[in-house]
Amino acid sequence: MTKTRKVIDAEAKLADLRSAIDGVDGALVALLARRFDFVQKVVEAKLALGLPAAIPARVEEVITRVRAEAEQQGFLADVTEKIWRLLIDEMIRYEEGQLNKK
Repeated sequence: MTKTRKVIDAEAKLADLRSAIDGVDGALVALLARRFDFVQKVVEAKLALGLPAAIPARVEEVITRVRAEAEQQGFLADVTEKIWRLLIDEMIRYEEGQLNKK
């Protein structure tokens, strides 16, 4: 069975969209790496100040801020919150490991 022009065009458009998403994914990973650089510096500051890895008030401050940013950008606030809670949980786990080493 031969493909119609409509199907060929749709497949090409899908490939282009997937490529664009791949580019955004790469940019997100780069931003996460940049964020991680700051987390590593936060560990040093927390060590100097004798602070724990998890500071619940700060977590909620960040969640409130990113939810508002998501809404402003037209993205899903609930999805953003889930992603950030996972990200924060993993960074706290990392911080705890680093703080316990020193």
